[in-house]
Amino acid sequence: MIEVPEGFLGMPRWWREGGEWLAGLPRAVERQCGVWGLTVSGPVAYGSNAIVVPVGERVLRMSPPGAEVEEQVQALRFWAGRGVVLLYDADVDAGAMLLERLSTQLRSRPVDEAVDVLGRLMRRLAVPPPADALSTAAIVTKRAAELEREWERLHRPFDVGVLREALAVAPVLTVPTADLAVNGDLHSDQVLAGTREDWLTVDPVLLRGDIEYDLARVLWTRLDEMTDIVQHFDIAVREAGLDRDRARDWVLYRSVDYWLWGLSAGLTEDPVRCARLTSAI
Repeated sequence: MIEVPEGFLGMPRWWREGGEWLAGLPRAVERQCGVWGLTVSGPVAYGSNAIVVPVGERVLRMSPPGAEVEEQVQALRFWAGRGVVLLYDADVDAGAMLLERLSTQLRSRPVDEAVDVLGRLMRRLAVPPPADALSTAAIVTKRAAELEREWERLHRPFDVGVLREALAVAPVLTVPTADLAVNGDLHSDQVLAGTREDWLTVDPVLLRGDIEYDLARVLWTRLDEMTDIVQHFDIAVREAGLDRDRARDWVLYRSVDYWLWGLSAGLTEDPVRCARLTSAI
C-alpha cells in the first residue's frame, strides 16, 4: 500500500473534517488500482485536497467523493484535453480519476512566463460552453449582495472607498459581454507541463460568461514576485485577448471579494496581496 505524505495529512482542510477518509486512503488506492489494473510506479504527490499516484504513463488521482469530484469530471470531459489534462476514466463514488501524466508545475517558471502562459490558456479554454454551466454573472449577483454586510461584520477592515468602487462595477459585471467557457480556478499551481501541449490545466472549474473572471487569481497567486503589477496585468490581457477596461473591473471586484472571504477564513497573506492588487489596478 502507498504511504500518505505527512504534508498532505497536515493540510488545513483536514483540521475539521476528512479523518475517516484519510485513514482509509491507502486501502482505497489499493482497491482502485485493482479495479483498473494499475501498478504504482513512483512516489505520491499531492495538492490541497487530493493525492496523485503515478501508475506508469498515467496517474491515479484520489480525493474525497462528492459534488466537487463530479463537477471536475464533467469539466474535464467537456474540454476533452483542450488545454486541460486528459481524463481516461473516473469513478465518482470513489473520488477516483485516471489522468494523463504531466510533469513540472508552472509555479516553477519565472512569473513573466507564467502570466503569459496563463493568459494564453484563458483564451484556449474559451469555447462555447454547456448550457447548464454556472454563469459568472450569477456568481457576482449573489456575492455582491453580501459584500457590504461582510465588510461591516469584519469591522470595516479597509477603506469604504475600495468597497464602494467594487460595488459600483458589480452591476456591470452581471451583464456578460461574452458567453464562453471559463475556468474558475486558474493559477500557476493548477497548470503543469505536458507533451501533447506545452502546458495543461488540472482541476478546472467549469463556468460560462466572461473569461476575465479569474484574471485576479492569475495575478494574486504570484503577486509577491511581481515588481510591476500593472505590467503583468497587461501581459495577461494581451495574451488572452481581453478588453482592458473590462479586465480591470473584474480584477478589482474579484480582489475585494476574495479579500473579504480571506479575512473571514482567517487567512493572513492573501488579503494583503488583494490590498496591493486593488491599489495597483
